Amino acid sequence: MSPTSEAAHGGRRLVIVESPAKAKTIKGYLGPGYVVEASVGHIRDLPSGAAEVPEKYTGEVRRLGVDVEHDFQPIYVVNADKKAQVRKLKELLAESDELFLATDEDREGEAIAWHLQEVLKPKVPVHRMVFHEITKDAIREAVANPRELNQRMVDAQETRRILDRLYGYEVSPVLWKKVMPKLSAGRVQSVATRLVVERERERIAFRSAEYWDLTGTFATGRTGDASDPSQLVARLAAVDGKRVAQGRDFGADGRLKSESVLHLDEANARALAAALADTAFAVRSVESKPYRRSPYAPFRTTTLQQEASRKLGFGAKATMQVAQKLYENGFITYMRTDSTILSDTAVSAARAQVTQLYGADYLPEKPRVYAGKVKNAQEAHEAIRPSGDRFRTPAETGLTGDQFRLYELIWKRTVASQMKDATGNSVTVKIGGRAADGRDAEFSASGKTITFHGFMKAYVEGADDPNAELDDRERRLPQVAEGDALTADEITVDGHATKPPARYTEASLVKELEEREIGRPSTYASIIGTILDRGYVFKKGTALVPSFLSFAVVNLLEKHFGRLVDYDFTARMEDDLDRIARGEAQSVPWLKRFYFGEGEAGTAASGGAADAGNGDGDHLGGLKELVTDLGAIDAREISSFPVGNGIMLRVGKYGPYIERGEKDQEGYQKADVSAELAPDELTVEHAEELLAKPSGDFELGADPVSGNQIVAKDGRYGPYVTEILPEGTPKTGKNAVKPRTASLFKSMSLDTVTLEDALRLMSLPRVVGTDAEGVEITAQNGRYGPYLKKGTDSRSLTEEAQLFTITLEEALAIYAQPKQRGRAAAKPPLKELGTDPVSEKPVVVKDGRFGPYVTDGETNATLRTGDSVEDITPERGYELLAEKRAKGPAKKAAKKAPAKKATTAKKTATKTAAKKTTTAKKTAAKKTTTAKKTTAAKKTAAAKPE
Repeated sequence: MSPTSEAAHGGRRLVIVESPAKAKTIKGYLGPGYVVEASVGHIRDLPSGAAEVPEKYTGEVRRLGVDVEHDFQPIYVVNADKKAQVRKLKELLAESDELFLATDEDREGEAIAWHLQEVLKPKVPVHRMVFHEITKDAIREAVANPRELNQRMVDAQETRRILDRLYGYEVSPVLWKKVMPKLSAGRVQSVATRLVVERERERIAFRSAEYWDLTGTFATGRTGDASDPSQLVARLAAVDGKRVAQGRDFGADGRLKSESVLHLDEANARALAAALADTAFAVRSVESKPYRRSPYAPFRTTTLQQEASRKLGFGAKATMQVAQKLYENGFITYMRTDSTILSDTAVSAARAQVTQLYGADYLPEKPRVYAGKVKNAQEAHEAIRPSGDRFRTPAETGLTGDQFRLYELIWKRTVASQMKDATGNSVTVKIGGRAADGRDAEFSASGKTITFHGFMKAYVEGADDPNAELDDRERRLPQVAEGDALTADEITVDGHATKPPARYTEASLVKELEEREIGRPSTYASIIGTILDRGYVFKKGTALVPSFLSFAVVNLLEKHFGRLVDYDFTARMEDDLDRIARGEAQSVPWLKRFYFGEGEAGTAASGGAADAGNGDGDHLGGLKELVTDLGAIDAREISSFPVGNGIMLRVGKYGPYIERGEKDQEGYQKADVSAELAPDELTVEHAEELLAKPSGDFELGADPVSGNQIVAKDGRYGPYVTEILPEGTPKTGKNAVKPRTASLFKSMSLDTVTLEDALRLMSLPRVVGTDAEGVEITAQNGRYGPYLKKGTDSRSLTEEAQLFTITLEEALAIYAQPKQRGRAAAKPPLKELGTDPVSEKPVVVKDGRFGPYVTDGETNATLRTGDSVEDITPERGYELLAEKRAKGPAKKAAKKAPAKKATTAKKTATKTAAKKTTTAKKTAAKKTTTAKKTTAAKKTAAAKPE
């Protein structure tokens, strides 16, 4: 019986989903007897602060929101911004005969459904409705076949939430005390940061090696064409039977890993090239092998994030935001999955499109089945694919912009996964000759031809390395045979230098976390977003660069909380949480071991969490023991890093700086370091340059009027001048005195500013005069440059010097002109980046009020920390625009309602009258006597959420 026909038999069913967009889509698939409403995400969570904890709880419970002494009982509170929605859901439930909890089909969705049931306390039958795509058939199937709540999944998610709360609330305060206020630590966040920091350490320690080789261009003597080239380009492979060293043969220290290879320097390489000038060459061997490449598995969350980064320039967060919209609007299946399985329906749809679009020759005899590669994957889910039993081609969707591009990527990958292998041949040709000096030189060339493209007709996977060769790239070699004579048209000498390991990108960091089995696919986007937002990592192009602050944080965690950022331990914790989800381990014993560190190491009750402590032997200390012993943490030591030549980098409260020598002693030097400088760029040479620049306080002299000393300083927001107030001057309270301060003009510098300049700067704002109506006109230096101000009317000045020279007549003349809206003439762009692949409009970098930004004329995105106008690439520009589009338009702040002066009794009566339920209406009508008011008050209280 369909949902519509069921509803026709009477009764009203309330369906609760997570998002309004999903509610709107599903509402169209259900009959009139169904009401679909959104919870708008989580309605209940652990308290964000002690103020939200009920008064009956005291001590550690108020701080943590978890009662660690009583089986880690969590204290849940309804989020302040969800109370109105909860009231609405209760009102709808009061008028319903059944409740369907239709939140997402994953652990978090299961937990949200449980919280809804706990808060709403339904007295009607409750059903758990699950689906992985939002289509009419899928929704009706889900309504017809509901299930019960999976309490094991709820327990696992609750354990995960409690674990993350204990980790964050216990470790973060240590960072506040020992590094800097307002920092945060997290179970996966801190490990992800450590990965990025360790990669930067490798780059800092890296020593480049130089090596040389030869490239020969050999002629076959035949007239070639596209299928049979006339020339063969080969690289020097061996000299006298000894393999020539390539980049892979050198270690991070710049030395050869083995002496079995020949390291050519420039002189030897040039001498060999000269000796080979007149050599007769011949083909020594031709080795041909069949080539076969199978299609890639359908997308799961992490592979989608990686490919969207490589091909579309999307960050992980932007990818998930766009995918969420596609899912909620019924275009794709659920986007948080670690499964590569396709349903029979999906396989049939994909195979049908292969035949329709590419022909039967591209369809394998049997459907392809992909085994899951992710440990503890939730295999009940499907891979990410187009929704429905017939896939819409991208052109049929009506989608545009980022949603079109991501749908097209998913569609291509899904269809390609059910196509035949690509086949062809790979060939290796070796060419030899003896040089004039007697040395034997052997060159090698490799080629690949694809005779049947198979799945590559639809889709080819990208690569993290921009120089990597993609799967569909062919390299055709001439058709030669062993013994063929060849002529060297040219032999060139090539120099190379080994490169440090590449920094992580969002795509490669996601891949690394997944390979190490750290975290869950559904959390990677938020984890990367967190470490970017916290300032632990910033982007330089697409690369993730750790800040100096992250070095201090990771240093502290490694030295004093080593197990908490240990990769294997973090992965084992993930395993334990999955065991709890499967019912193989219990939550409370596991949390006890992690937090208190009790019992024998490795007992079954611990679920593998015995290593949560930092001690040795049978008893291992838990998290609580670790954070109570802070005396051993030297705050200065963990925030200090040697640069060289006696220079130390320090991470201070106001940012990174370098110093040499002891403070207050002769020869002491100090200089600020830009927070945007990549740590591997702080070389000894650069540090010496920073120390050589003028820094610190420049004493300019005494103000002849006040007698106060005037100094010039380099502050966080640029150079400025200020006065030093006498000791005892009140700094707070009614009689507080603030020192006069002024920013330097752009034309001034710390080492050239004079006392006269400083006094003039601090005299601003200057009164120019008054207009005919007596309104004062002042000249002021502001954030956006010099300007005039008359009441609320401001006018820009063209030069800073005008602040001191402009006359009243000149000011009045400016005000006599109509005020210009916007700029008189558009500034030329700072840089052109090319055509955006989404909007197909030119992208440029412009200078705005808040700094440089990229724009395609429709979307603007401010450059982030680490981005510079000089270094920004077109791909990075497209990525910033994609992220901005994914966020959607900025939400306008809700206007505050005017303050009400009515009495408490009137407020209660007004609120009561405003209620729409039958009970509330009756309460509102009873306002005539004191007794009736009392009754109304009681009913009002009863209607409030618990």
